[in-house]
Amino acid sequence: MPNTIHLYTSPGCPDCAALKAWFAARGMAFTEHDLSQPGAADKAKAEFGVRIAPITVYEGQVFYGTAQEQLPRLKRLFGLD
Repeated sequence: MPNTIHLYTSPGCPDCAALKAWFAARGMAFTEHDLSQPGAADKAKAEFGVRIAPITVYEGQVFYGTAQEQLPRLKRLFGLD
């Protein structure tokens, strides 16, 4: 079974929407975590050092920043250059 992509998002976040669309367009399943839920942002801060969406986690690698900042790294990670 392939490892799960975890995408930490917040409502109304355009970069979150862009990453969700990017994964969906490539048929890449992900588990979404809503940072606006009670305690979720604090948990993300404790686990990943950041609490601002979007945060993408895959195989222990953590990516954060805008979609534009994350996409080149995600393309390399998934061999989509």
